[in-house]
Amino acid sequence: MLKNFLTQNIQRRLVRQVNNWQIFRMALKVAKTVPQPKKIQPIAFFKASSGLDDLSWNSAFHLLTSWGLRLQGIPVVYFACDHGMSRCVMGTDRDRPSKKPPCWSCVYQARTLYTGTNHRILRRTFGSERKSPPVSSGQVHWFNFERNQQLENTIANLSLKELMDFKFQKIPLGALALPGLRWILRRHNLLDDDSTRFFLREYILSAFNIAVKFEQFLNATNPQSVVVFNGQFYPEATVKWVANQRGLCVISHEVGLQPATGFFTQGEATIYPIDIPASFELSDAQNIQLDAYLEKRFQGNFSMAGVKFWPSMKKLDASFNQKAANFKQIVPVFTNVIFDTSQPHANTVFADMFAWLNLVLQAVKSHPETLFVIRAHPDEARTRKASLETVAGWVEQNHASDLPNMIFVPPDQHLSSYELIARSKFVMIYNSTIGLEATIMGVPVLCAGKARFTQYPTVFFPKTANDFANTLDGFLSADTIEAPLEFRRNGRRFLYYQVFRTSLPFGEFLQSGIRGTHARLKWFDPLNLWLSPAIQTVTKGLLGNGDFMLEEELSSAQNGS
Repeated sequence: MLKNFLTQNIQRRLVRQVNNWQIFRMALKVAKTVPQPKKIQPIAFFKASSGLDDLSWNSAFHLLTSWGLRLQGIPVVYFACDHGMSRCVMGTDRDRPSKKPPCWSCVYQARTLYTGTNHRILRRTFGSERKSPPVSSGQVHWFNFERNQQLENTIANLSLKELMDFKFQKIPLGALALPGLRWILRRHNLLDDDSTRFFLREYILSAFNIAVKFEQFLNATNPQSVVVFNGQFYPEATVKWVANQRGLCVISHEVGLQPATGFFTQGEATIYPIDIPASFELSDAQNIQLDAYLEKRFQGNFSMAGVKFWPSMKKLDASFNQKAANFKQIVPVFTNVIFDTSQPHANTVFADMFAWLNLVLQAVKSHPETLFVIRAHPDEARTRKASLETVAGWVEQNHASDLPNMIFVPPDQHLSSYELIARSKFVMIYNSTIGLEATIMGVPVLCAGKARFTQYPTVFFPKTANDFANTLDGFLSADTIEAPLEFRRNGRRFLYYQVFRTSLPFGEFLQSGIRGTHARLKWFDPLNLWLSPAIQTVTKGLLGNGDFMLEEELSSAQNGS
């Protein structure tokens, strides 16, 4: 075990060095080749929560997109961290609160990405008492960390609840910090202990510092729009909040649904807003294309952000079939990872996923004729990202496994969800994508949380917890459940758009690193980068107030149809 760990660590370091050397050479070539910038306001780029010491997929999208813009003469400015936070999200060690973030490694990586650019240091008086310097394309404005003593004294003795709700100079610092804190602590329901309060105080202090420095940056550069990584972690969330106060357009990006693809939007990237024309219908060729994609999904042959959730997929075994034979009907219950960045959007009907599961548990007890199969999300046990507030813990706490009509499937058990769906009367989800797939399979879906696909009629989605309880009881008691035909139609339309129109292909430039969550540059001529469909789509979206969707002919060509 130790030998494998050391070997992989050495491999990662070597790959990182080679990758950074390649970035360095390409960045210099881009810097030497960029044409005279057009006389338009620059586009600002910021990311501080998508990797520390390696090239993550979103860092790669950030880098390649900014290169592509600069090569077209579109001025770009960077807002970058140089020891700019007391505790950043990615650099937080939840087991050792006193440990400082690995800033030296992170800054080294950032300076590699911005090779060949002009560097400036943001200081407290920058852009106010002093006259702002002229802006040139590719300028990097580095910000450092300065504690605000008044703010620090104000929050020193606040409770966790008071910190969560805290505002300072009208900035909702507590709310901005919460998603990132929940993500790094791997739980939604935070513990009111010394370390949690410490992290939240430091996040609040750091967020305010970013707000101050970003105001200075905006004064100095006057950008037309701002591009950030997903907008959920407090550095990007703060930048987004400040930009929105000025009426600036903020574009956020995330990984797309296909391998080596990115998703860009003017909305919330983690909710994947997609505008589908009401008149759009899939052609025969598009239906074939979507069916081929679904066939791979149903076999577990897919990955997202470099993560393959299903190394194998097992059929329902004899013991399951024997138990299921004793019940009138089967209802699978698919859960989510409680700290995921999609969850702040999802919690509209219930306070959180576990509040929903508490209601489901009452239904399990009230309907002994029904076999409920509660399935934990596979990402709940992912290496280096395992949840500390788990469905398994909820099952144990509530003695749910003692119920004769309940089966719990842990995250590391690779039972075929799709075979389970095919056997079910209906499916329950919180906001899992498998609900969309169940709809496409023709199975009714009862949804409890706002999902990326609930923006269109695709599932049964009651508006209150009481309505959900009544609908669930009705479904369990009914002989049959008829889902509207539009659910399946909208499900296919939505998934087609998400997979083939909004997932922008960067695969000609990127490949997976030693870890699937990291990316490596392929060998390519960076001067041709701006001609790629992905860069052209983002360019039109940024400059033309576009929708960041591939043109249909480009989508077909990229996906081999």
